[in-house]
Amino acid sequence: MRHNTVLFRGASRAALAGLLGTIGALSAQPPRAQQPPKEEKPVLETTRDYNRRLAQLEQSLRGTAEAAEGQIGPEDLLEITILGAEELNRTVRVNNAGEISLPLIGPLVAAGRTARELEQEIGRRLAERYMRDPQVSVFVKELNSRGVAVFGAVARPGVYQLRRRSSVVEVLSLAGGLAEDAGDRVVITRSPERVLASELAPVAEIHLKDLLQSSSPELDLPVWPGDVVRVPRAGVVYVVGEVHKPGGFLLRSNESISVLQSLALAEGLTRTAARSRARIIRTDARTGARQEIPVDLGRILDGKAPDLLLQPRDIVFVPNSAARGAFYRSAEAAIGIVSGLIVFRR
Repeated sequence: MRHNTVLFRGASRAALAGLLGTIGALSAQPPRAQQPPKEEKPVLETTRDYNRRLAQLEQSLRGTAEAAEGQIGPEDLLEITILGAEELNRTVRVNNAGEISLPLIGPLVAAGRTARELEQEIGRRLAERYMRDPQVSVFVKELNSRGVAVFGAVARPGVYQLRRRSSVVEVLSLAGGLAEDAGDRVVITRSPERVLASELAPVAEIHLKDLLQSSSPELDLPVWPGDVVRVPRAGVVYVVGEVHKPGGFLLRSNESISVLQSLALAEGLTRTAARSRARIIRTDARTGARQEIPVDLGRILDGKAPDLLLQPRDIVFVPNSAARGAFYRSAEAAIGIVSGLIVFRR
């Protein structure tokens, strides 16, 4: 027993020495570099999510954007002040030739210059003959020459004047964000002058989801005066009534979906759905006339009836099996519900 005990103790010491050596080797190794945490992309599921993210990006750009001065152009209204010579102060509009006219100076080219450059030119001319070290201030009171057209599926289409270099995110924010039926693309058509003066392509296209989910500034393309920014509209199919997720579902370009596919997007029927009394409510784009198309969902699910294809702006209405009286008021009920629905993007 004693012999065995001595062997056990000896083995234990050897094992302990090996363990200590291993621990020492591990502690001597340089620590592994920690992997940087992965960037969490914002969840963009609905049009409201897109607009919320658009507002966040525009707010961040507002604090970091370059305060670059824009060039003066025709039809801009300028307020010119000369310290100590109030009789020379003027509010003038740049004519179509890009010129203004001032006392003691006469005609002067303003277009193509920034406000600071015009201040220096006016000060130089006054200093040549009339004043010593004149203090000149030029303020662009009304901007009319730096317009960018924004139209399509935006909240407020129109022409917006850019006071400085802008980007797609800022221009979309100026237009009030995206409309409910906005597609997944933004198309920028450059002005002919910009194309001639640079190596830019005449047309550029951005995918909205990539733009709003990424923090890469390269995707937020610059926009200059004279450009046209267009957000194509996507078709929307609405599913309302006895489904688990009622709402509008966007159709991508050249995409069509069937009744059953729309129900799948709405996460299926509820227990109280009247399958045999569903309706497709379709509005004629030209006349505005409404048409109700009866749909027996039970027969479609059993393969006994064809799965109908939907058109953009169609409303699939699934009534409640207990609400017999709603059968005759389905169009009014469904259309009334649609206005408050969330539009989901896929």
